[in-house]
Amino acid sequence: MTKLFNSTLFLYAFTVIVWGSTWFTIEYQLGVVPHEYSSFYRFGLASLLLFVYCFYKKLNLSFSTKHHLWMALLGLTLFCLNYLMVYEAQVYLTSAMASVIFSSILIVNIFNSWLFFKTPINKEVIVGAVIGLVGIVCIFWKDLEILSFENKMLYGLAISLLGVLAASIGNMVSVQTQKHELPVIQMNAYAMGYGALLSLIIGLVQGKPIIYDTAPSYSISMLYLSLFGSVLAFGAYLTLLRRIGIHKATYIVVLFPAVALLISTFFEDFVWTWPIAIGIILIGVGNVFVVNRKDLSKKEAQDT
Repeated sequence: MTKLFNSTLFLYAFTVIVWGSTWFTIEYQLGVVPHEYSSFYRFGLASLLLFVYCFYKKLNLSFSTKHHLWMALLGLTLFCLNYLMVYEAQVYLTSAMASVIFSSILIVNIFNSWLFFKTPINKEVIVGAVIGLVGIVCIFWKDLEILSFENKMLYGLAISLLGVLAASIGNMVSVQTQKHELPVIQMNAYAMGYGALLSLIIGLVQGKPIIYDTAPSYSISMLYLSLFGSVLAFGAYLTLLRRIGIHKATYIVVLFPAVALLISTFFEDFVWTWPIAIGIILIGVGNVFVVNRKDLSKKEAQDT
């Protein structure tokens, strides 16, 4: 059973399903609590859970100052700025639109990994990425049609793209940490803690009062985002980055909008159309190009 849960295929599918559900869950975090404090609560709790696990397993938590600087940078980009932008963007965009824009991180990662690490750009990856992104556009075409330079959606688009850039840089930092052989669990514990602290500081600097939404929906969604969306899914995702490479692992962001659609079908009475069905098929075809069976059956290179 442990071997199954640690398999690359399981980690890939688990991350797609969980992150596909978080776009719906984030909606319950908006409205009362400032985004900075929602991020602080989410990643603060996630960091605490990881540290409890580390102490229970007696994992090494001693790292050099240089390592802490890398983990702080990871926290700033991936667990702070990225999510502050995502929360802000969803005030002006639908969750569907936000997921479409965020899927562009696939292309941004390909460019950044070439820019920072001189990673060759495989033509199959490009073809698969393009097919997948076309599928996303088909699925959310109606949302894209209403984008106008005369409304606040343009602001939401700009903020969302900044979030994509922050997340991509965070991915590059994660790749760089491989050279320092930082274990994923301990690295995430510190990075999420740093991200939570930085979110808190940003909120305080802006003079925003620290508040908490006592509505059950807020607490339940926060617990889900902390445990599943942060602790488990990010652990799985960063492990995948090391196993199958950044291009293939990042294709997850092209797949999770399809999961979000299924959730919307059951809980929001989403109506299926032919463009949506075609889009789902295109995503599957793109996935065949980007992630093949050989990649998904690859053995773990390093036990975390």
